[in-house]
Amino acid sequence: MGLSVESLFTEAPEPLPEEPKPVEMSFHHCHRDPLPQPGLTPERMQAQRQLCTACAVCCVFMAGEVVGGYLAHSLAIMTDAAHLLADVGSMMGSLFSLWLSTRPATRTMTFGWHRSETLGALASVVSLWMVTGILLYLAFIRLLHSDYHIEGGAMLLTASIAVCANLLMAFVLHQAGPPHSHGSRGAEYAPLEEGSGEPLPLGNTSVRAAFVHVLGDLLQSLGVLIASILIYFKPQYKAADPISTFLFSICALGSTAPTLRDVLRVLMEGTPRSVSFEPVRDTLLSVPGVRAIHELHLWSLTFTHYVASAHLAIDSTADPEAVLAEATSRLHSRFGFSSCTLQVEQYQPEMAQCLRCQEPPQA
Repeated sequence: MGLSVESLFTEAPEPLPEEPKPVEMSFHHCHRDPLPQPGLTPERMQAQRQLCTACAVCCVFMAGEVVGGYLAHSLAIMTDAAHLLADVGSMMGSLFSLWLSTRPATRTMTFGWHRSETLGALASVVSLWMVTGILLYLAFIRLLHSDYHIEGGAMLLTASIAVCANLLMAFVLHQAGPPHSHGSRGAEYAPLEEGSGEPLPLGNTSVRAAFVHVLGDLLQSLGVLIASILIYFKPQYKAADPISTFLFSICALGSTAPTLRDVLRVLMEGTPRSVSFEPVRDTLLSVPGVRAIHELHLWSLTFTHYVASAHLAIDSTADPEAVLAEATSRLHSRFGFSSCTLQVEQYQPEMAQCLRCQEPPQA
């Protein structure tokens, strides 16, 4: 066959080792949560459906109000239509931020794009403030000059339709949470009991901001409806049109205060409203083997995504891996932190006098 002697005794080459494939590790590794799936979560898919439905309703009735307000020569109706325009813009911005938040983390955006949702809520609030400021100025001009005429019948019909439209949008955007989740204010959560191991089922920031926005519009629509009834039966009281615009625009501005406060708290890296510094500190100190903690930082990427980091000073006899696992488990189960970064180090007596190891003062 022509085979050489060397070829008969040459061993077959060993196969190259296969490249290790990344796999999702179990919870005892270092991650308390399973690997997040790509795309929108079920909660955010529901938020997307709510916003799309509300946006479609808003566009239809906004066009009707523009026509009705023009025919009735009513500034109050046009004010309501402008607020609906602000609603459309804010909801479209929220939908964009929901899509953007699904993008994975990168080496530049290491936390991902979660905070785009909070920025969308801020844009919603700012847009309402800007539109309301312009309409308040126009209402003030009408109070100074009475050279205008109001068609009471057209105003009454349009105002009635506007109330129905805002009720429909509020129904679509309403979120009913479980007992331990947020209520109407949306950002007050109760900590879970130890050992439950389930994440907090929280609502969506953009839907909450849009819901508050629509509530403000509903208040204004009710005021416009009352003014239209008065003008329909008593045309000489046409000043009710700019007065209602003035009063209920202020109410709409006030309704955005809680959302604006919470958004600014997130953007300023403040401690989450439902989590206090002292309970987290005491929970970490209660872990067996922990002597002291320092560099404790608590913040949130959104209203639903809490983050914590700390240094744990442990006894020389303590097992660092066991301390790390127990501390992470307690933070996750008791407070719902989505990400915990804990550094374990040996306790040193001089830590008690170190200025950087002291707790921050009260605000």
